[in-house]
Amino acid sequence: MLLKIMIIDSLCVFCGASPGNKVIYRDAATSFGTELGRYGIRLIYGGGKSGLMGCVADGVLKAGGEVTGIIPNYLNNRELGHTRLTNLEIVNGMHERKQRMFDLADGIVALPGGVGTLEEVLEIITWKQLGMHNKPIILLNSSGYWDHLNDLILNSIAHGFAAPITKDLYEMVANPSEIIPTLRTI
Repeated sequence: MLLKIMIIDSLCVFCGASPGNKVIYRDAATSFGTELGRYGIRLIYGGGKSGLMGCVADGVLKAGGEVTGIIPNYLNNRELGHTRLTNLEIVNGMHERKQRMFDLADGIVALPGGVGTLEEVLEIITWKQLGMHNKPIILLNSSGYWDHLNDLILNSIAHGFAAPITKDLYEMVANPSEIIPTLRTI
């Protein structure tokens, strides 16, 4: 019997360009970035310098890791791009950004964020549901942030709008230190 082990060299991280209103969100993003840097896992993210995006990127960089940012031209022109990244790719729009981030990564992690982050998470879960990929998806559930999304997905299953397997397309963890060990078990 062959044992297939998934190697994670890079992770796509979706998260807010805002810091949120709880220190735990910023601390978790920075801590997770530090973990990525320590483990030598390249961060693929939206290229921003503010909010949780900036926290996770700064954590990776401070730990000596590599960071690739993917940012649409119009956001970079507004000086929202992080200037100290290992690599910053400028793309034409949000759809191209998300696709490029996905293509470069071996797995996906979502930290708290706004409607843009919600859209990214739901699309990546949908792609997995449709069989378009089998990359691991982990939601960092800091302070219960993703509980309501999980409840919504369970509600859609209960009402017959989603298959029961939908709840198995992603994992939720409470602490940044659980992400990499969880990736090793998926």
